[in-house]
Amino acid sequence: MLDAMAKAPRHRFVPKEMELYAYDDVPLPIGEGQTISAPSMVAIMCDVLDIKEGNSVLEVGTGLGYHAAVMSVLAGSGKVYTIERKAGLAERARRILKELGFNNVEVFIGDGSEGLPQYAPFDRISVACAAPEIPDPLVRQLKDGGKMVIPIGQYYQDLYLVEKCGDQVNTYNKGGVAFVPLVGKYGFK
Repeated sequence: MLDAMAKAPRHRFVPKEMELYAYDDVPLPIGEGQTISAPSMVAIMCDVLDIKEGNSVLEVGTGLGYHAAVMSVLAGSGKVYTIERKAGLAERARRILKELGFNNVEVFIGDGSEGLPQYAPFDRISVACAAPEIPDPLVRQLKDGGKMVIPIGQYYQDLYLVEKCGDQVNTYNKGGVAFVPLVGKYGFK
């Protein structure tokens, strides 16, 4: 995990005025009412997902692309599809990821709560915004044996690991967290 994080220079994924704080273990504002997660939270989410070489990963909530960059290193020859509803952030993320050579990441603009069915199924799904409940479209887009990590709740939130085993979906509470809300058809209105 540390090697993957070392290959994603966090200071490149924050606004210039935040660069001084880029390596503090705190979330930072990135504009448009959004934040970049604390490095420890990115590490926890990636660890819970257990991303493997060659995995196909969907990320909901690109921000400026830091978490996608870390996951792209872990996925190696696999691919990371990341979706952001704020066009300005998505365009900046696309530029930063390209400049840094993260060529296995593709950035989309849209409603992340609906996922990206045209690229499904995914081995892993990482949701970087809190949903009111686990969005059914995301569960449907998981491969059999796939895993999703997602914060659930509005004021008090818990991070959940979701595992799909055939027709069964198992959920495991991984503890309290604080994320911006998932806005969209299957998120908060």
